[in-house]
Amino acid sequence: MVSLDELRQQAMRIHDLYDQLNLQERGRVWTREEFMLGFVGDVGDLAKLVMAAEGAREVPGGRAALEHELADCLWSVLILAHRYDVDMEAAFHRTMAELDTAINARLPDSEEPRG
Repeated sequence: MVSLDELRQQAMRIHDLYDQLNLQERGRVWTREEFMLGFVGDVGDLAKLVMAAEGAREVPGGRAALEHELADCLWSVLILAHRYDVDMEAAFHRTMAELDTAINARLPDSEEPRG
């Protein structure tokens, strides 16, 4: 299994290539805000593909397009985390622990293991 750090390193290689390309073609690199706007666009594309997967609309590409868009979204999250100096692994574990505590506090007591 690939670690989050390995995914981050791959994402950064592509980020750096985009920086080179944007410098060459536009004379500047993307700002953090532009990365966020790109992510919003990817989330919109993902929403359309999920709707298509559920039969609510027609979108070409099928499963391959869905997988591609999910990967694009993950790439954007990893890049935004880097650009804002967020340790995603630590933030993810902390957030999941907080959610686990909050959700379990609202569930009735049970002998059944959760998860």
